[in-house]
Amino acid sequence: MKHKPSLGTQFFFATPPLPCPYLAGRIERRVMTELVGRAAAALHDALSLAGYRRSHRIAYTPACPDCSDCVAVRIVVGEFVMSPSLRRVWKRNDGVKAETATATATNEQFALFAAYLNSRHGNGEMARMDFHDYRELVEDTPLDTFIVEFRELGGRLIGACLADRIVSGLSAVYSFFDPALSRRSLGSYMILSLLEQAKTEGLAHVYLGYWVAGSSKMAYKARFRPLEAHTPEGWRRFAELQR
Repeated sequence: MKHKPSLGTQFFFATPPLPCPYLAGRIERRVMTELVGRAAAALHDALSLAGYRRSHRIAYTPACPDCSDCVAVRIVVGEFVMSPSLRRVWKRNDGVKAETATATATNEQFALFAAYLNSRHGNGEMARMDFHDYRELVEDTPLDTFIVEFRELGGRLIGACLADRIVSGLSAVYSFFDPALSRRSLGSYMILSLLEQAKTEGLAHVYLGYWVAGSSKMAYKARFRPLEAHTPEGWRRFAELQR
């Protein structure tokens, strides 16, 4: 069990071995705990600082027996400067309006969510999610969770990002967008929008979940610098680990 913080009598449990969703031929295990009760937000804050992620009311971290390629990463907001490629992403989406709302699922969101999953993860387990499942993804949270909707001029929904507000920043939980607009790099644009929001609120970090060495699906996260990675020694600059 790695990255376990000191949390008194909080109970942690391990999942059975399952095929890794990111790296073929690897086995995944996770250490998990429930986020319940009045202390759920404080617990989640502590676990986030220890490299955990949230799904519904569960916080988890990888605990794979023969692999440590999943690394929790976060952007240092105060030092972030857009690279030329990210400036182009920002300009390509000029006119997109970001609207922050409470974490409430809508049919409009679900239609976009389903189209995204069918395009990107058609053979995956998530592609079988119905509206009830989607509503649980969005609304089953004990935290200060919100959803940012991204709309074109005229009001059409083209993307959404579910995020948590935690003690040290904003944590991106899940995002999706119109798969027909892939050339606009809306996934990266939504991260840039979260960075702007975190800067406005005076928050130190934007948490991006796990970067996985060898996974092309996670490669985009390395574009956001300076990036910090969680290690057994604590948070370190991502660039240092790549030397």
